[in-house]
Amino acid sequence: INAEYMGYLEPFKDHFRARNELFVRRFKEIVQHEGSIIEFAHGYLKYGFIVTQEGISFKEWAPGAKEMYLIGEFNNWDRRSHKLHRDDFGNWSIFFPRNSDGSYPIKHMTAVKIHLLNAKNEWVDRIPVWIHYLRQKEDLSYEGIFLNYEKPYQWKNARPQKPESLRIYEAHVGMAGIEARVHTYKEFTQKVLPRVKRLGYNCIQLMAVMEHSYYGSFGYHVTNFFAIANRSGETVDLKELIDTAHGLGIYVLLDIVHSHASSNAFDGLGDIDGTEYQYFHEGARGRHELWDSKLFDYSKWEVIRFLLSNIAWYLNEYKFDGFRFDGITSMLYHHHGLGVGFSGGYHEYFSMGTDLDAVVYLMLANYITHKLCPGAITIAEDVSGMPSLGRSVQDLSLIHI
Repeated sequence: INAEYMGYLEPFKDHFRARNELFVRRFKEIVQHEGSIIEFAHGYLKYGFIVTQEGISFKEWAPGAKEMYLIGEFNNWDRRSHKLHRDDFGNWSIFFPRNSDGSYPIKHMTAVKIHLLNAKNEWVDRIPVWIHYLRQKEDLSYEGIFLNYEKPYQWKNARPQKPESLRIYEAHVGMAGIEARVHTYKEFTQKVLPRVKRLGYNCIQLMAVMEHSYYGSFGYHVTNFFAIANRSGETVDLKELIDTAHGLGIYVLLDIVHSHASSNAFDGLGDIDGTEYQYFHEGARGRHELWDSKLFDYSKWEVIRFLLSNIAWYLNEYKFDGFRFDGITSMLYHHHGLGVGFSGGYHEYFSMGTDLDAVVYLMLANYITHKLCPGAITIAEDVSGMPSLGRSVQDLSLIHI
């Protein structure tokens, strides 16, 4: 970093010192308690449904819940037959051994939910937070779908070489056709990818991939972070899309939404255990009034685990080549950029108005992305123009990891 640039930042060294010290502290705490940040960011190997040779385990973090049961087609929606057990950290779990004939007690592509007594003493049904797929019912509500494919998707193409310069084609799969309907991953693979290649693009940025119950949100009111938009097809269809793009030498970026979550209490994270503060800030700080959505508390251990694991999930399971982090102006500042005109003065970016917990989360997110996928591309969608935002974690600081 050149001396002139550092000279501009010199008056704000206390701000950078504070956020860097917070980053180092969080990083070291994760290593101390979880073994490594890599292991910490693979929460999807511990939470939700995990299928092994022995059977099926299920775990859900809901510290405000008082009782919890797993229900679904596998037990005819019996709300008392399969009770989960709670540990000291608010994790609820249950294990299903394989049947005597070797089959699994929960069948592939069958519906599941959790039934719980929440912190408000209400019995409610909710979709498991770490679910990988959903299905919309006739009444337009959603139910979680248990996946257990006999054979995993067989990838044919390795990730292409990272482009020296980017020519990005931004796309919404559901709207990528001329007909007045929701289009599919398969149609995109067969009809759009060849056109993208022919026009000379070397990167695709896919929006509205993360599951969202309200289609009119264009994918930005995410309800289920580890599930893909079911309207456009199944998980194998999206994998085939990305695999085919890689075969054409095209990078694929996910438009990832970690700046907020849908306030939908029935299908998403809005009200799992009956508290406002399970994943989000409590009260007004936890609500984005303009977007009508919930705002994450980036200081919470399980929130950090959930979001970093979400990054690792899409890199490992779907082989995305990076991310465009959406709406991070809302994350960077306590005022969320609402009613604020940024003139370019550095005091507007590095002050008490900056949300250091969110900044540090983004530092961790950028670090884990490039650690898991060295050739990854990360893009910040920030309308404030925060200086230094595109620098690596090691830049602008005395951080040595």
